[in-house]
Amino acid sequence: MKVKNLGLGILLIALMTAGSAEAQKKRTSTKRTQSSSYGNQSSGYGNQPPASQPSSGYGNQQSSGYGNQSSGYGNNNQQQPSNQPKANIPIVVVPSTGNAALDTVKPSLRNDASIERNLVKDRQPLAFEHIREDDAVYRQRVWREIDTREKMNLSFRYANDEDNGNQRFIAILLRAIRSREITAFDAQNDDRFSTPMTPTKVMESFSGGLDTVPVYDMNGDITKYEVRAREVDPDSIYLFRIKEEWVFDKEASRLFVRILGIAPMKRLVRSDGTDLIPGQAQYAPMFWVYYPDCRSVFAKYEAYNGKNFGARMTWEELFENRMFSSYITKSSIDNPYDRTLRSYIKDPILRLLEGEAIKEKIFNYEQDLWSY
Repeated sequence: MKVKNLGLGILLIALMTAGSAEAQKKRTSTKRTQSSSYGNQSSGYGNQPPASQPSSGYGNQQSSGYGNQSSGYGNNNQQQPSNQPKANIPIVVVPSTGNAALDTVKPSLRNDASIERNLVKDRQPLAFEHIREDDAVYRQRVWREIDTREKMNLSFRYANDEDNGNQRFIAILLRAIRSREITAFDAQNDDRFSTPMTPTKVMESFSGGLDTVPVYDMNGDITKYEVRAREVDPDSIYLFRIKEEWVFDKEASRLFVRILGIAPMKRLVRSDGTDLIPGQAQYAPMFWVYYPDCRSVFAKYEAYNGKNFGARMTWEELFENRMFSSYITKSSIDNPYDRTLRSYIKDPILRLLEGEAIKEKIFNYEQDLWSY
């Protein structure tokens, strides 16, 4: 009886073992079928390869990432962004196209007048009358400014081109500096003509530097870079500062005036074009030129005369005859701190009146020496 029961137990254990193996086999088969179905279907992020064969990201195959874009490796079809510069883009320097103050002189190939004009080329200024130091019993220095927007000073802005170039006064100065006929002096340190400037430095300060501008095609790609000069309008230089000295010569019993230097003035502005002090224009000299050195150059240029084109005087005669309008900005009279009128007189009308008072003091000194 015990043997019979033992046989039934062994048979039961064998049947249970076979059923468990069959169930395990079915579960394994189901898992493989599911894995295969996941491998053959799209993941929802583009047409990626089966999971059993993952994309390596190299060669001529698509990446397993987002959409139908290339992986960035191998022979893919990725395009370079148009806003990034390409390699080997040419850089073109664009020459100046219209700055009359810096252009070269183009002489006329025919006689551009009804008469032969040869006197201008041979003109030489008369030498200054010598004044002995012992005879100079009275000396005063005066700084004044010429505003070329005034009607009497419109000759300074005459923009016609003649055989000797543009006739603006600033253009005459720049051409003489560039040809080294006149030496320019730095205006940042002082006005005593102590630091010479090279013509290149003067031209760079006047031209305003260079800009590199990209040029785009119809697709928005950069095709080249152009280097252009930031040109300064010659008519924007409309103020000139003059440094002069009034001397009374007791031997000749005469009051002389001698111009020592001339400086073009530039307006001080911010990068956005506004004034440094809102509502108040400020100016600074660009460079100084020594007037006695300029006389021979000014004698070869004629100033504009709107009344008679044939009766024009030279620029040297214009300055010596005081044929310009100006106002005093500083003097050595009662000025121990070397201050300008603007520094202690804020009202512009009062500054003009103070300048007229300075003229009156110099005039009265000479008149008071005479007795009637």
